[in-house]
Formats: sequence, structure tokens, C-alpha cells
Amino acid sequence: MGLRNPTYDALTGPHALFAESRGNAHRYLPEVAPFLSVPDEPTEQDWADAAALLDPGTTVALMRPDFPLPESFKLDQQFDLVQFVAPDGLGAVDDEAVALTADDVPEMVALVALTDPGPFRTRTIELGPYLGIRRAGELIAMAGVRQTLPSYAEISAVCTHPDHRGQGLARRLIRAVAAEITATGRTPFLHTGGTNVTAQRLYTAMGFTITNRMHVTIVEAV
Repeated sequence: MGLRNPTYDALTGPHALFAESRGNAHRYLPEVAPFLSVPDEPTEQDWADAAALLDPGTTVALMRPDFPLPESFKLDQQFDLVQFVAPDGLGAVDDEAVALTADDVPEMVALVALTDPGPFRTRTIELGPYLGIRRAGELIAMAGVRQTLPSYAEISAVCTHPDHRGQGLARRLIRAVAAEITATGRTPFLHTGGTNVTAQRLYTAMGFTITNRMHVTIVEAV
């Protein structure tokens, strides 16, 4: 199974318990993640089912290559996305990384708001595991697992407080989360924005390889 339509593969597979579904259209529960999915080659009925999942004015994101947008959706914004797959042997347990729980969600949401690594909602942690590093009791860095597919799992929410950057914390947490993923028999992958050259350089230096160039398309139901 490839990675060109990861949300669909997650919501029709390991993450079906987090899905709202109608026909071949699936979305994550809104408090879990903002993603909507349709098959690789959606029919008019698939798009009608997708629209029926949403109240008018609801905004959702599709993560996949280009596709023609039906009239039942209004384009809000679109940005480039680069998808990477991890090399073999990337994972490494980190003694300073601790498992984050629901009690940590307020701090996690605050760190995401400060650093903007991508969407993180009140129940996103249930997709985990998520790992964090604390200093003097403060959560200063985190990363975790977001979309889980049959053969792959996505490293996400990689972020470090601005006061603690330049210490290699993101690299360490990526390796620690990768170890969690490979322990399940899956291969780690991740996404970053097409203009985020710093992140792309980091992932390339760590041995990640580009698998797809995609888009995040944010749409509004009409």
C-alpha cells in the first residue's frame, strides 16, 4: 500500500474507530483531527457523501495530490506538502523522553499554538503515543504518532519551544517516536510544508527520503 492517500488508508484501516463515515467518504472526529478523505479516484457520489458528513460552513482539510474540487465545496486555501519516509534503523529510545497523557493536553495545545507544527486538537493525543521532553517541569518539546495506516505510521507535531531550539531535541524525539512505530512493525513517515526548508534539510540529513509531493487543501462545505 502506498502513501498517496494516507488519511483514507488510516480511516478505512487502523483508525476506523476515529472515523465518521458515509459511503466511501470518511473524516476524523472533529475533536481528533481536521482531515477528510475520499478514494483515490472519487466519484460524484463519493463527493456527495463527503458533503453530507459536514454541516454548511464546516472547514476540513484533504491531504493528497491534486484533484478537481466539486461545487459542493469551496476552496479556502491550499499549500504544498512534502512527504518523507524514514530509513531503516532510525528509531532510538531516548531516556529523557516521557510519555504524554491526557493530563498534558493543555500544555501540548499551548506548545503547538506557539510553534505551529500543524493541527493538534483536544483528542489528537488518542492517536498517539506522544512523547515529550520537560525541563524544570515545563514541556519544551514534543512529537508523536498521528495517522496510523496498515503498514505505516505518521510522525507528527514535532515542535520545540523557541527558547530551547538548537539542542537537537526535535531530532531526538523523531528517533524516539520512530522507535515506537517500528516496534509495531510499521514504517515511520512524516510530512512538512513545501516551503519549510529547515525541516526538509533536517529530515534529509536524518536519512529520510521523499516519497510524494502533495497538497493540503482546506475546503469549506457549502
